[in-house]
Amino acid sequence: MIIKQLSETLINQIAAGEVIERPASAAKELIENAIDAGATRIEVATAAGGKTLLRVIDNGCGMTPDDLELSIRRHCTSKLSETLFDIRSLGFRGEALPSIGSVAKLTITSRPHGATSGSEIAVVGGKVGAVRPAPANPGTTVEVRDLFFATPARLKFLKTDKAETGAITEIVKRMAIAFPAIRFVLSGTDRSTLEFPATGDDHLARIAQVLGADFRDNAIELDAEREGVALTGYAGLPTFNRGNSAHQYAFVNGRPVQDKQILSAIRGAYAETVPHGRYPVAVLSLKLDPALVDVNVHPAKSDVRFRDTQLVRGLIVGAIRQSLQRDGDRAATTGAGGMLRAFRPGFSPQPAANWSANASPSRPLGFSAPAVSSYPHFPAPQSGSSMRQHGFAEAAQSAFASLAEPAARAEQAPRMTTEMETPASYPLGAARAQVHANYIVAQTSDGLVIVDQHAAHERLVFEQMRKALTGRRLPSQGLLIPEIIDLPEEDCDRLMAHAEGLEQLGLAIERFGPGAVAVRETPAMLGEMDAVTLVKDLADEIAEWDTSERLSAKLEHVAATMACHGSVRSGRQLRVEEMNALLRQMEQTPGSGQCNHGRPTYVELKLSDIERLFGRS
Repeated sequence: MIIKQLSETLINQIAAGEVIERPASAAKELIENAIDAGATRIEVATAAGGKTLLRVIDNGCGMTPDDLELSIRRHCTSKLSETLFDIRSLGFRGEALPSIGSVAKLTITSRPHGATSGSEIAVVGGKVGAVRPAPANPGTTVEVRDLFFATPARLKFLKTDKAETGAITEIVKRMAIAFPAIRFVLSGTDRSTLEFPATGDDHLARIAQVLGADFRDNAIELDAEREGVALTGYAGLPTFNRGNSAHQYAFVNGRPVQDKQILSAIRGAYAETVPHGRYPVAVLSLKLDPALVDVNVHPAKSDVRFRDTQLVRGLIVGAIRQSLQRDGDRAATTGAGGMLRAFRPGFSPQPAANWSANASPSRPLGFSAPAVSSYPHFPAPQSGSSMRQHGFAEAAQSAFASLAEPAARAEQAPRMTTEMETPASYPLGAARAQVHANYIVAQTSDGLVIVDQHAAHERLVFEQMRKALTGRRLPSQGLLIPEIIDLPEEDCDRLMAHAEGLEQLGLAIERFGPGAVAVRETPAMLGEMDAVTLVKDLADEIAEWDTSERLSAKLEHVAATMACHGSVRSGRQLRVEEMNALLRQMEQTPGSGQCNHGRPTYVELKLSDIERLFGRS
């Protein structure tokens, strides 16, 4: 075997296979060069998804003839000194232009600001032409035609023109979010023109341009710092979610990245608040010393490696959770929008999405009067903040158990009447009715709120149990006769491995032979319940996520399952006192805007929206 030096053209083609995977990769590299050149306006034009044409025009600093000649040589760059530990530009490898030129027909035309004329250089399949004078505006124009014509095998791996066009659009969106002071224009024969005007320092306005105007009303600002790492950006409300993770954007020192650790941290921060199969919307920007992050992990520069990964993860999870607890207990505005669309003439929802399963053209939608329930009631709320601060915790605690009691016992309770509450006193208003024994309708000072009683109560119970994981043991009630539950031996082993944590939540179990467990105590707040079904569900839950995760993280899954079993069921009629107590407790409970499964617990409709339905505004 004889070792020989590869030709420059072949070396560039090998590099192109790593740097330029598809037209979107070329677009990313060219846009990064334009930003590094100080451009305030960048225009991108494509044809056939960038396969036949990709043109990037900027008004940056431009290049002299000598710079043009060096720009298409490998590892020639103006952005890097002698070290990789202080990278402050988007590009730094000096591989993009020579890689593109080796597999496509590349033309670069540039003119520095202050120069009287421009220059041009062409590279076709790795063959470099001479620099020659050319008319040009200040800045640089890079035109790429017939991408991968020199390596036709790569063309077979490209997707459809539409898919490639979408990938380039996504690149432009990420760059636009990262640099709101730059105007971006995306056009071409294969697309309608997309423009993002510069918004200066108004980052949220730029994000709204990209993600839609709804994001502005459903986002919570983030601003946190820990040990020299700063996090800013916006986190969407849990109920403002999407069907994939494409609306999660992360930036490290201004560089758009798609880092698995960051995405995992976002997923962890929204645990128990977003439904399975749904994804939160978030825009995160991390700033830290360049020496603490390695951006030279992959030629595409989309992956990074942090020196202290746990520090970054903890910062993201903590900042998002604190922000959600502080400002996240509100319904997404898109819920009201969906309701308004449902009321418009001609709307025909699927049967499963009907407002009421019992509604029909001949049967009008019915409301139950507030005081029609024979179930035990919450203590009647009093006006004034002292009652809200001191009394509702105990009231809700006892109410959790009382609502789970059988109806026969509840019939002994005397019927109570209370004076109508004033809606202006509370964020979630005052209860006015219960719809189909499942939805509480409350009047607020400027509209109305519709609450899913089961989902809301489930969240309240879950938060009580979550507190027990770090505080005192939850009260339990002993069973007169222990409940013996037959289970596969492996399920019994899993349950007993977590017996200590379950006991902290008020569920006391012990082994009863090789294939059974005995339940001796159940959480008092759950009242009378089906212990057999609960324990079997817990066994299934533990089997699904029984990994090396921390016990506390696992027990939150257990708490969520137990909360679902002990919550106010759909179909239970509640008195006005009970409904109001539920609303007051929701106002004081973090995360009450969505249930443990991530579904919204209430929808808010402003008075202006209602008036619009009737043509009054």
